[in-house]
Amino acid sequence: MNCLKLFLLLSIFLLPGCGKQAGYDLTEIKSPIIFKGDSLTAYRDPAVLFHNGRFYLFFTIVRIEGDSIFNYTAQSESDDLVQWNEPRILTPRSQLTNFSSPGNVVRFGAEWVMCLQSYPRPDYTVGQMPRYGNSGARLYTMRSRDLINWSEPKLLKVKGAAAKKDMGRMIDPYLVQDKDDPAKWWCFFKQNGISMSYSYDLENWIYVGSTPGGENVCVLVENNEYILFHSPPNGIYIRKSRNLQNWADWGTPICLGQEVWPWAHGRLTAGMVLNLDAVPGINAHLMFFQASGPLTEHEGDFDKNSSIGIAWSKNLINWQYPSGK
Repeated sequence: MNCLKLFLLLSIFLLPGCGKQAGYDLTEIKSPIIFKGDSLTAYRDPAVLFHNGRFYLFFTIVRIEGDSIFNYTAQSESDDLVQWNEPRILTPRSQLTNFSSPGNVVRFGAEWVMCLQSYPRPDYTVGQMPRYGNSGARLYTMRSRDLINWSEPKLLKVKGAAAKKDMGRMIDPYLVQDKDDPAKWWCFFKQNGISMSYSYDLENWIYVGSTPGGENVCVLVENNEYILFHSPPNGIYIRKSRNLQNWADWGTPICLGQEVWPWAHGRLTAGMVLNLDAVPGINAHLMFFQASGPLTEHEGDFDKNSSIGIAWSKNLINWQYPSGK
């Protein structure tokens, strides 16, 4: 082998980063379902990070194990949005914590920071379905340097100096950098509508207040605006703001193919959106969402028969998804 061939061969294997570096092809995705739930399993609350050409998907797995029900935070990766790694559990098995509902993963200093919640349901059995998390639900963060190995969950003190017992029930956190002050971070979470706190170090927080809204908030910053996705009882809604104080509804409710998807007849919710306009082969906003059915969550398809799906849009109004059901 001559020197030039050896150099080219080594260059292929020693390229920095991981994941797919060339263009993607959304037409290769044959089904809107990434992970499909069944009578013993629910996949919920997707949170996605795109880094070095690889998609890192974090989500809740709810498992019926014997007569008991447990929540876990799990992780999977894909280089092409078609093939996904077998989910890997990140959090301990405990009905007292049930760590779940990862909101997103952000880069802070030398670490990646994931926000998530606890969802205590002590002594929860199949005969009680559905039973929701109790008043002890709180927010947490986990940290990683490599997106593989994660720290133990640490309480996220979004109510400042308030004691844990006095913080009130809260779920579904989401972290976003302030559009005007890069040193400032916001945490949105579900409490009394949509609550907001800010911090400069992700440790010490100042609570600001709340605005009416649904669950599973996701916030993008585009064109000097905050674009907020949230979920009321069904569908995904959008609001916009320039100052985080005055919000205006925008667009129409997003329900995708719910009418023709039996696996989504119960509820479609928890949209997490990434702006990948600049990524060849995608050139759109990607949405990862949760859908359950054929029963409603109240009828029982809350801890089972819940799936994670994918869709995309060029304008946040008209959405496309694979034709498979």
